[in-house]
Amino acid sequence: MAYLEIDDLKTYFHKKSGMLFSSTVETIKAVDGVSLHAEKGEILGLVGESGCGKSTLSRTVMQLQPATSGRIVLDGVELTALPSHAVRRRRLDFQMVFQDPYASLNPRMNVFSTLAEAIRQRHPSASGKKLAGRVAELMETVGLDPRFQRKYPHEFSGGQRQRIAIARALAPEPKLIIADEPVSALDVSIQSQILNLLKELRQQFGLTMIFISHDLGVVRYLADRIAVMYRGKIVEEGEAEQVFRWPKNAYTKELISAIPSMSTLH
Repeated sequence: MAYLEIDDLKTYFHKKSGMLFSSTVETIKAVDGVSLHAEKGEILGLVGESGCGKSTLSRTVMQLQPATSGRIVLDGVELTALPSHAVRRRRLDFQMVFQDPYASLNPRMNVFSTLAEAIRQRHPSASGKKLAGRVAELMETVGLDPRFQRKYPHEFSGGQRQRIAIARALAPEPKLIIADEPVSALDVSIQSQILNLLKELRQQFGLTMIFISHDLGVVRYLADRIAVMYRGKIVEEGEAEQVFRWPKNAYTKELISAIPSMSTLH
């Protein structure tokens, strides 16, 4: 069994449409029968255009959004069968990095408080010099100067804030990290730095990652395997270079053709 198994996962939403007295219920199939797996230590790239269901899938795997049906099995434990209190305990093993670090970080908490709170999720009794040392270590791991630990999110650049968000995700010592468009809000020059950081962290900690993006070029650089999502379904899956060089699905070919070439940039 793979480290992460997603089996026929469906996440549907229902909304009313039409006039007040003649409304009908419309079913939105955000995730519609997705089956995926990730091996331990692997980076699985999930790519597709906005609205295809990528973020809903990530939130469902994180158990932030309940699945309509299907199974999610992490390290042999079926998350979709656990009660909510057990999911909260288990969530220490899987953390998420969001697209907008400024929105995901508490503006009233400085870096030390943010990381200390996350560290105590795994080690409730952590305090004093041991806690301070761990905070400093995390900051150095993601390329931040520990001297800045008393600063607040608004005092950092976008790339630095995303490094803080990554450090917070690492703090509870997870085994799986889901990164949902973590570089799309950053300048191109900063994107490569964050991608290289994620690569280094995978090697350093043996992390399993799901990296989500609308940019197939970015996913190709980082991922071992790629899954292409379209309208709630996985339409293609395979080794990263194989998918990129010999795409089988028409939608995958469209995504590849949309990647700017050097000739189009001049």
